[in-house]
Amino acid sequence: MSTVFDINALARENVRKLVPYMSARRLGGRGDIWLNANEYPIAPDFQFTENTLNRYPECQPTTVIQRYADYTTLQPEQILVSRGADESIELLIRVFCEPGQDAVLICPPTYGMYSVSAETFGVEQKKIPVNANWQPDITAIKNNLDRVKLIYICSPNNPTGNLIDPAALRQILELASGRAIVAIDEAYIEFCPQHTTLRWLQDYPHLVILRTLSKAFALAGLRCGFTLASADIIALMQKVIAPYPLPTPVADIAAQALTKTGIETMKKRVAEITRNRAYLQHALSQLAWVEKVFPSETNYILVKFTHAEWVFKTLWQQGIILRDQRQQPGLEHCLRITIGSRNECEQLVRAISVLSNPLQQPKETENP
Repeated sequence: MSTVFDINALARENVRKLVPYMSARRLGGRGDIWLNANEYPIAPDFQFTENTLNRYPECQPTTVIQRYADYTTLQPEQILVSRGADESIELLIRVFCEPGQDAVLICPPTYGMYSVSAETFGVEQKKIPVNANWQPDITAIKNNLDRVKLIYICSPNNPTGNLIDPAALRQILELASGRAIVAIDEAYIEFCPQHTTLRWLQDYPHLVILRTLSKAFALAGLRCGFTLASADIIALMQKVIAPYPLPTPVADIAAQALTKTGIETMKKRVAEITRNRAYLQHALSQLAWVEKVFPSETNYILVKFTHAEWVFKTLWQQGIILRDQRQQPGLEHCLRITIGSRNECEQLVRAISVLSNPLQQPKETENP
């Protein structure tokens, strides 16, 4: 006779309580215009060229590493390639943080995987909200560094779209010197390459930079990310990374994307998105339901709406899928909008411009 057994009783307590990161695909929706995941709207054209699928891939594909080294003017031993930058976020926690002892520090509102990864591994989080200008609160960070081994800073920041002041970044690096790793997430840096902290690696041995091919390179489905750091940090991360993190097809296409031609194509793509962003920012700022369009250095914008929930749900029902940010601290009434094609941007503007006042909608009457 079988007995009823709750498998959850075997799971770690922190996992039972964990609220997973709700990615765009996990949230679902049915739409024709997807503006919720910061993806490029048109699929790039790459062909798989390898014929060695019977063999395990290299742990760190030599061609991919060398081409990214050439792209960033770093040495190959300063680069780790992984399954998206998300894997790098977890690897850093595994290398540097003792569960139950150490802590990570984050500055919300920011990318949600820093928090989820720390919680998954049972590592304490110290959440220091940004100030009114969406910049790190340096004084609060200074006063909360006890037991902190790892600091995550996203610049440009997701979901706000703003750059972190370089002076603030340097202050954080100075405060963390000798006691913590500072990981600067540059997932969107190709949209403002002049603001990268790459050159700082020679001055700060505890600096780590996270990168990805998901955004400007238009390869979100490839799941290919990079960690840039000192050779010593990379060596530590190689101890805990999976034996074969990058499938052969992924490495093949990543190497193609990082050729001279691939990089030039990426730059043209960035210029296109930047033009569409300027159009969308201006067009939305003229609409009645829009309270504020925030500046952005990325492929998305944050917009504060009157009746944001109603706008979000109405567009969702019309197949225009945005990202709701209203639950993030300090982002009440805000939606995040990916910059799509020009046609998608125009359709979005038209859809919002014809929305009627929700307070004037006729109420449904009950059946007598």
